[in-house]
Amino acid sequence: MTDQLVAERNWAGNYSYQATQLAHPASVEELQGLVAGAKKIRALGSRHSFNSIADTAGTLVVLDRLDPGISVDAANMTVTVSGGTRYGTLAAELQRQGFALHNLASLPHISVAGAVATATHGSGDANGNLATAVAGLELLTADGTILGVRRGDPDFDGMVVGLGALGIVTKLTLDIQPTFDVAQNVFENLSWDLVMENFDRITSSAYSVSLFTDWSGETVGQAWLKGRSNDPSPGRFFDGTAATEALHPLPGVSGINCTQQLGVAGPWSDRLAHFRMEFTPSQGDELQSEYLIPREHAVDALRTMRRLSSVVTPLLLVGEIRTVAADKLWLSPNYGRDGIGLHFTWRPDQPAVEAILPQLESELAPFSARPHWGKVFDAGAAAIAPLYPRFGDFIALAERLDPSGKFRNGFLDRTVFGS
Repeated sequence: MTDQLVAERNWAGNYSYQATQLAHPASVEELQGLVAGAKKIRALGSRHSFNSIADTAGTLVVLDRLDPGISVDAANMTVTVSGGTRYGTLAAELQRQGFALHNLASLPHISVAGAVATATHGSGDANGNLATAVAGLELLTADGTILGVRRGDPDFDGMVVGLGALGIVTKLTLDIQPTFDVAQNVFENLSWDLVMENFDRITSSAYSVSLFTDWSGETVGQAWLKGRSNDPSPGRFFDGTAATEALHPLPGVSGINCTQQLGVAGPWSDRLAHFRMEFTPSQGDELQSEYLIPREHAVDALRTMRRLSSVVTPLLLVGEIRTVAADKLWLSPNYGRDGIGLHFTWRPDQPAVEAILPQLESELAPFSARPHWGKVFDAGAAAIAPLYPRFGDFIALAERLDPSGKFRNGFLDRTVFGS
């Protein structure tokens, strides 16, 4: 089914898509026909990107009418799923069958293919981003044929975090594990001095740790600890105060929107994300940026951000600090290095946010900061390419799989292909 595209916007409302048509194919065969006949085409996921990465001058296809096709292979401990399926839907079905993914992002509302293509992540010193769970994928290439690849195949590591530049991902096969329970505890007002002195101890204190701050003052506002059921319960957490009611990272927003806290153990599928599937995640009308920095620069980067408080805090709803394990996916911001993510949830004032991004990125440049592909950032290809050892290999792969540039758009021309 194809419709004229009228006033289609992303989830946050800060971007209006420029595509001329919006298609909801009901089958892979219909999708193949759309791709083969298009001059320009891209896939649109759950619209949680804050920039134009998903847009095109031609047709946008949404895979929401394809069967989720969730198929568990217990012998090989994998699950195969349609690219348009949301993580919350997948997580609920895996939990029902007694299985789990290694991690979830803050929002369970995002599509599997979109999150993987942009290397979206959760937190945890030992946890890679969501793309690291990919064991195989099916990619619809420019001529409408399906290319299947698996971990270990040539160019597989370049195809997983593909930014939509290589084709449309119709299916993914992900690693799974037996289900596990998680208890989430929140502590308030940790002193910055102790955070700086004990950063490694803090981030390794639970399976997944997030620190929320607006970068001002002498304390970190909240620490969210998501511990597996066999982890010791944190009765105390440095000088933080244990929360006595469910909290939301954003001031003034009800904690009922968030996943269960107060140390009540429950399934991973209801704890590893920050927000509940049934509620609007985060603020809604907001902007987001994020930069991934090598772990060895963590404390220096935190000091830099505190020094920039007068610049960023007035525009900030909240910031989040997370940790992510290294991987070998060519365009993953965690390629070759353990890292920390500095996440910014901005007030919905795009001109003001865009005005400070060059300064913010300049201050973080000495730490080889890589921007999150799906969020708002200023850097172009000239600045980004030196940060990725396999950047040239990715461009060559894209030119081989999509020689006419059918899947390219203005975002990719600016940030990858350099024109």
